[in-house]
Amino acid sequence: MTRGPRRPVRRRSPGRRLARAGAGLLGTAAVLALAIAGVVAVLDRTATREPVPARCVASVDGSWSLDLEQADNAALIAATAVRRDLPARAVTIALATALQESKLINIDYGDRDSLGLFQQRPSQGWGTTEQVQDPVYATGRFYDGLVAVDGYEQLEITAAAQAVQRSGFPEAYAQHESRARAFASALTGWSPAALTCTGGSAADGGPQAVQARVARDLGELPTEVIAAADGAPAQVVVHVEPLGAQVDRLSWSVGQWAVALAGPLGADAVTVGDRTWVRDATTWVATDEPAAPGTVRITLAG
Repeated sequence: MTRGPRRPVRRRSPGRRLARAGAGLLGTAAVLALAIAGVVAVLDRTATREPVPARCVASVDGSWSLDLEQADNAALIAATAVRRDLPARAVTIALATALQESKLINIDYGDRDSLGLFQQRPSQGWGTTEQVQDPVYATGRFYDGLVAVDGYEQLEITAAAQAVQRSGFPEAYAQHESRARAFASALTGWSPAALTCTGGSAADGGPQAVQARVARDLGELPTEVIAAADGAPAQVVVHVEPLGAQVDRLSWSVGQWAVALAGPLGADAVTVGDRTWVRDATTWVATDEPAAPGTVRITLAG
């Protein structure tokens, strides 16, 4: 039996094997590169995500904002009026004045010898240099001047502010009226659940810091401290009855004052009635643990 010619055996050259191995490695490298690129993209998006804005917003006839330092001073100005039983209109006038005079910042400079929140001049009898730079003193002196103006509640904001300030540009106060009115309405309690704040960090002064700030801004209101226990943070309960008979409105006044000062107070949550604001929230929400009538509960950072 005759056999046909043998077919030659093909042998793969070393170069071809290396080429195929190289292609496999390149494919693996490409997959890894894509995976790494995906991770980098996610991290990059996370890194470039906009931070929570550090501001307070009053949602009254629109949305009006202040930065946290401005909100701190606005809270004092409103609380001083509440403590003195002055109307919300007085707070609107005071806030508009401070926004125009100092941008609601306790500055240590100004035109000639003008200083502080209201740019009061020691040379014009407003007080000493140290006094007019004390926000508590400066606010009290402004209200002293305002209540001496007959019928100030019915005056245009420019006329009322000018009667106190004697500014060279009285018409400038009018541009701040809408924002001032929104924060005045929230901080005096006429607009419940209207003020929220985001951003900033919480101080760690404990209940004593809250009590000290309550006394400074609102007077000697009764407070009770609920100590931290079993993982639950400390709380300070503020009783608002000494401020007046309208305890529901005054509770919202004190509650939104506390929100505006969440950073300095070290507050993580504020509860008024059956509504609670928590740090960095933009709304007040219902709670299963309401505050007692006539009280505001401030929950401190853990």
